Amino acid sequence: MKTIDFDQLKSGKKAAMARALAQVEREPDSRATLDLLNQAYREPQAQVIGITGPPGVGKSTLTNALIAQWRALGRTVGVIAVDPSSRRTGGALLGDRTRFTTNPDDQGIYVRSMAARDRLGGLAGLTVSGMVLMRAVYDVVLIETVGVGQSETDIVGVADTVLFCVQPGSGDSLQFIKAGIVEIPHIVAITKADMGAPARRAMADMKGALNLAGRMGNEPWDIPVLLLSSMRQQGVDDLVAAFDTHFEFLKANDFLNGARHTQARQWLEEAVREKFGRVGLGHVEGNLNISPADSPFERLYEISQAFQGRWGN
Repeated sequence: MKTIDFDQLKSGKKAAMARALAQVEREPDSRATLDLLNQAYREPQAQVIGITGPPGVGKSTLTNALIAQWRALGRTVGVIAVDPSSRRTGGALLGDRTRFTTNPDDQGIYVRSMAARDRLGGLAGLTVSGMVLMRAVYDVVLIETVGVGQSETDIVGVADTVLFCVQPGSGDSLQFIKAGIVEIPHIVAITKADMGAPARRAMADMKGALNLAGRMGNEPWDIPVLLLSSMRQQGVDDLVAAFDTHFEFLKANDFLNGARHTQARQWLEEAVREKFGRVGLGHVEGNLNISPADSPFERLYEISQAFQGRWGN
């Protein structure tokens, strides 16, 4: 199959993005794939937003509403929907694309489902590569996790802005204080606000949880807690405004590039550990520092070549 280059990817066509993602899966270590990922990494244009929260909280319904709002504003959107995996096939079990009511002829929206497989962090193995490609093409990249538990907080390592969703009446807000998940969001949304009093109680509980965790009032960014109902389109415009405000805050305070550089280094360390194990990581741990201008994909390739030269056939 013919490879795709960065200029073709930047066309914004769905077919080009689909081919690029297929190429990354099929030939992750080829020179053509590395050149594509390197250039995409160096030319980001989108805000990357992560949506996380427990299963059943309404993440997919909210994603639908956000897509509609952004498209109405004329913004292009790339979506990575991480699904639970089928134990039989290893593929995406639910197939989020079937739950999104997007126009198949709309070239300004691209949705890709990914199977979490055996990863515990709420993301798929291809998430970072897919995010980097989409980030170079669209105005917004939205990543919907498979649903968080106590350890599933990897989304903070790939998103610029993390939205944490809480369902009224679930008792989740108190549980998440103990789980430490209140440490990751930049915005909190109480879903299903049409429930009334339970939604307002959940809002008060979450504000209390954030205060206990030291996440409100002590940092440059005060975390907004919003009430919304995706089904009724209530509060979705306020949420989009909050995303915009946080992104401008990151850029104005010079936090954005630093955070993305930290994410790249963390991804590189995890990729080396996954590929070569803890022993392999120990051999290169002192050489994992990369400059903001360096691509982590190229650095991983260099480390792989060095291992192959030392221990390969």
